[in-house]
Amino acid sequence: MTEAPRETRVLEAVVSLVDSLLDDFDLVENLTDLTHRCAALLDVDAAGLLLADPHRRLHLMAATSEQSSDLELFQLQAEEGPCLDCFAGGRPVSVPDLPLQADRWPRFVPAATEAGFASVHAVPMRAAGTVLGALGLFGADTGDLNEADLLVAQTLAHVACVAILQDHAPTPATVVPRLQTALTSRVVVEQAKGFLAERLHVSVENAFGLLRGYAQTHHVHLTAVARDVISDPDARETILSTIGASTAPSA
Repeated sequence: MTEAPRETRVLEAVVSLVDSLLDDFDLVENLTDLTHRCAALLDVDAAGLLLADPHRRLHLMAATSEQSSDLELFQLQAEEGPCLDCFAGGRPVSVPDLPLQADRWPRFVPAATEAGFASVHAVPMRAAGTVLGALGLFGADTGDLNEADLLVAQTLAHVACVAILQDHAPTPATVVPRLQTALTSRVVVEQAKGFLAERLHVSVENAFGLLRGYAQTHHVHLTAVARDVISDPDARETILSTIGASTAPSA
């Protein structure tokens, strides 16, 4: 079957993401889906989303893989990188050839290169005059994002802002509590991922996939499932039993 034109796929992605915001939705799941759509629609191989807390410290909120997750976290630990510059300046950052930026980011560039990335781009997330975070886009090949791709990336970053701040028009007074709620949800999901990885002897990335799969199959929020894994022993055993059955090797 012939693939639909890129413009059609972009519109379908935006409509799907916005539709999810008009219904009951899970924030972490929604933003994870958004990063995957970035990687599928743009000329990049991975994406990650960093969100600021009330003290303006950035935290990982969503990523397409453990690899992009690790690289986003490395930026935070090293206190340098395109997403941090994007967040600080409130403007897009585009780096078509990473090795040429070794002087600018002496720790980040070798880490990104070792992870297999040769280019990186970042667009800011803004609401009510406040930069909420940054959407990072990582490419395995060198090259700029064209204007159309940058526009799509910025549009998806705006959708992420709407997801975080939805219900009321954002104001400086409403931004902070919503950021804290989003970050708390992510912490719960991260704890559940680690627990499942250790209990089921799988990678953290596979554990996240199992967690998402369970939530989607049972039509419940990802964060609610994660909270049950962490704090409800009875629900935890039911979830583990179901997930364990799905991962058991077939006879």
